[in-house]
Amino acid sequence: MTRKHLEEAEHLFRAILKLQTLEECEAFFDDLCTIKEMQDLSQRFDVARMLDEGKNYQEISRSTGASTATICRVNKCLNYGSQGYRTILDRLKNQEE
Repeated sequence: MTRKHLEEAEHLFRAILKLQTLEECEAFFDDLCTIKEMQDLSQRFDVARMLDEGKNYQEISRSTGASTATICRVNKCLNYGSQGYRTILDRLKNQEE
């Protein structure tokens, strides 16, 4: 990413951190993303959650409709990425307990 794109991304991330309720988050992402983008983002997160639960690629594909390429990419990010998926999955688990 260029420096300009990094700055733009940082502005977006700071804006997201200002959201306080589920309703605010839904409204913001509804304005920000197309329906397809939201479907893709939601699907990837579901894939990450299911991988974390120990589900296999076939189960995940059947349940989410994700391609094996998408599942593989999410798995790679989950295991070797920036730990973004891991951070949120762990926080959600701790919240449930």
